[in-house]
Amino acid sequence: MLKQNKLSKAIKTGLVTCAFSSVALSSAMAQETQTPAEAEIAAAYEKVVITGSRGAPRSLADSPVPVDVLSEDDLASVPFSDTNDILKTLVPSYSLQRQPISDGASFIRPATLRGMPTDKTLVLVNSKRRHRSALVQIGGSGTQGPDIATIPASALKGVEVLRDGAAAQYGSDAIAGVINFVLKDNDEGGSFSVEGGQYYEGDGDQVTITGNIGFALGDNGFFSLSGEYADSESTNRGEQYCEDWFCADASDPRGAANPYLSDPEFVAGLANANLGGENVVQPWGQPNTSATRVFFNSGYEFNDDMKFYAFGNYSESEGDASFYYRYPGNGTIEDLRQEDGSIYNPLEKFPGGFTPRFFGDITDFSLVGGLEGEFANGITYDFSGRFGSNEIKYTLKNTINPSLGADSPTSFRPGDLTNEETQFSADFTKYLDFGLYSDVLLAFGATYMEESYELTGGDETSYSAGPYATSDPWGFCADGAATAAGLGVITNGSTLDCANGDDPVYQVVGVGSNGFPGYSPEYSGKYERDMHGIYGDVSSDVSEDLYLQAAMRYEDYSDFGSELVGKLAFKYTLTDEFNMRGSVGTGFRAPTPGQQGTTNVSTRLPDGLPVATGLFPALSAVGQALGAEALKPEKSLNYSLGVTGSIDDLNVTLDFYRIELEDRFYAVSTLDVSTDETDADAYANYLKLEAAGVAGANTIGGVNYFQNAFDTVTNGMDFVVTYTMGDTVLSTSINYNKTEIDSDASDFLNAEDQYDLENAIPEWRGVASAKHSFDALTLLVRANVYGSYTNAIDSDATIKQDYDPTVFFDLEASYQISENVTIAAGARNIFDEYPDSDNSDECCGAVYWSSNIVDWQGGYYYMRLNTVF
Repeated sequence: MLKQNKLSKAIKTGLVTCAFSSVALSSAMAQETQTPAEAEIAAAYEKVVITGSRGAPRSLADSPVPVDVLSEDDLASVPFSDTNDILKTLVPSYSLQRQPISDGASFIRPATLRGMPTDKTLVLVNSKRRHRSALVQIGGSGTQGPDIATIPASALKGVEVLRDGAAAQYGSDAIAGVINFVLKDNDEGGSFSVEGGQYYEGDGDQVTITGNIGFALGDNGFFSLSGEYADSESTNRGEQYCEDWFCADASDPRGAANPYLSDPEFVAGLANANLGGENVVQPWGQPNTSATRVFFNSGYEFNDDMKFYAFGNYSESEGDASFYYRYPGNGTIEDLRQEDGSIYNPLEKFPGGFTPRFFGDITDFSLVGGLEGEFANGITYDFSGRFGSNEIKYTLKNTINPSLGADSPTSFRPGDLTNEETQFSADFTKYLDFGLYSDVLLAFGATYMEESYELTGGDETSYSAGPYATSDPWGFCADGAATAAGLGVITNGSTLDCANGDDPVYQVVGVGSNGFPGYSPEYSGKYERDMHGIYGDVSSDVSEDLYLQAAMRYEDYSDFGSELVGKLAFKYTLTDEFNMRGSVGTGFRAPTPGQQGTTNVSTRLPDGLPVATGLFPALSAVGQALGAEALKPEKSLNYSLGVTGSIDDLNVTLDFYRIELEDRFYAVSTLDVSTDETDADAYANYLKLEAAGVAGANTIGGVNYFQNAFDTVTNGMDFVVTYTMGDTVLSTSINYNKTEIDSDASDFLNAEDQYDLENAIPEWRGVASAKHSFDALTLLVRANVYGSYTNAIDSDATIKQDYDPTVFFDLEASYQISENVTIAAGARNIFDEYPDSDNSDECCGAVYWSSNIVDWQGGYYYMRLNTVF
């Protein structure tokens, strides 16, 4: 058995040293041989680090850095199937966006912690690094982080959110903090839960079925298996598409000017323009999603000094969402002069126009295994290996490759994205006696990681340039007069008129599956790298009142070279009730292989006409032609200072922080591209694309790429208070976060993007809850508060919209029918509140600003049945 005096010291070091040794996490197996005193120590450790509860501070008061600890009950009290949404509800510094028309981001949503995107937050499962998703967000911070939605809440014993820079302990990515998901480790019993709900609007039906069961592996082991099935239907918070350039709403005065609404065939076709089933041609809301997820956790203790552990997951999910509606005359649905001289129009395939439907099938797999224990000399060890893979397969339906004309299919496979990681680590700890007030804990180790990112090409028709990508593809005209070929089709009855510049013979249309062109061989491929690193960490109570910790880490990347980072932290006991704590540390994040290699051409709608906007690698021919520089690591300097305290049943933590980020990774503002020679800058960019040999350059309206564009400074504050009054627990968490650009970013971002980076997210966010138990009945009331914020509307940031604060209230009542059965009913956003409506940033039927982090889906009610056995 591991020595308990070491466990008691680990309690004092908190989560900081938890990652270096997970030996103490085997309490479920060890309890059978513990003495009562040992069991009491283990229970105290579990309460502080692993499970947490509303009856105690969520931040560890004895830790030198701030940590939120969420228990299994906390997670279960939030009626979401996506763990992202659960964290957003419970952790004020964690924000999440809903992006309804954003390619793969509709299914894998970008999140932030302390204003930093999730790829600057290290995600762990059982203190082991979680692999990234295959999706690289195509704008803004270009985030490529783990897909937290693949971790079902049913598999979790708790979640620990370390709100402090920790790259010196954990390595690249831990700039904003660390999120550690702790898996269930039961060796018997289990649970089963069914939950169903619906939005007040009558859509978005959701069903979630979860289960967990534990098995004993002999007398010294466990195997815990968790599963989840979740199905969510789409929502729509928009109205029928009606703009000055095209209106599909006959009841709107603007619709009277649309001649197509007088065509019965077109009007009938509007009902089939959108495959999603919503009653508008272009919906705005959450996508259809369904997922099946399985997680296992296991361990076996060979003897008192050696334990084997393994855990992993497999999940399959699918989702579908709409793109922008394509109407007649918008550059995609146009008359085309065919090879026989006749005229073809895509309305023959889609009589009411069409809205491309984007499908994503995501497969996620991971396996982690290792041996941990203690050598005879008192050194604890943890040898581990892991493999993780995330794959996204895209399908695009209800669309065309315009350049193929009548020969275009209406369904495409644009390609696949795959991210894989393999890592081996060796971690050690040793208590050293230097004659100080207490022993010094030395933690050290080494790691090696290989990672790869692959873009697999899709159907040839999804990227190929057909004949109508050029003007007069059949050679019918020359200098305004018909050629021999042109005279031939005229003789056969064609209406060809070469003297008319508006004749369909001159029409040029886009290349590739419209909405999301496929990955061509030129931009398909595999990007790989490896990393090796070492670290050291020392910590000790140097006096009765002062705890100190120091760490350094060295990592060397095959593509970016080496980095050395460090950290210092302290905790000082001011009184019996209050502590002061703080830290200072450096960090870094190396751009991922995906961020270096991803290519994406998607559709935006700046002025009512669909424009293909391409994201290209910085080192690609396109990026180099437009002046992109090679990427480099981001570097950070983190400071934090806070106090923790408790007076009777009142517990308080207050922490201030500052994050200075140098060479921040960001997508440059879109560079316009045009064949119009009167637009000098856009035409110059077009010529550069032509020179780079980009297929369909004449149909691309914009280009961007990732760069280390500028520096930022983030200042913030976290305040957490809990108060227990008998059977009532009151809790409040408040976060203030302000990010400012700290260098000249004008060469990379336009005024709108600069303004939105600093102002488009609420600076204040809060969560307050009250939970009261009446014997078998428990009531929970929660308020989520979002402060004011401002969104720039135009590229010069001269037009802005201010958004007022928003408060959402949740209410849940649960009743314990028997010892094993509990039912619950409730509503989130019970008063059906919405953020302010969008004034002018959106179009095409959108009522709310689609990128708003403040939820705009409205109220949702639900019921849940839970059984334990």
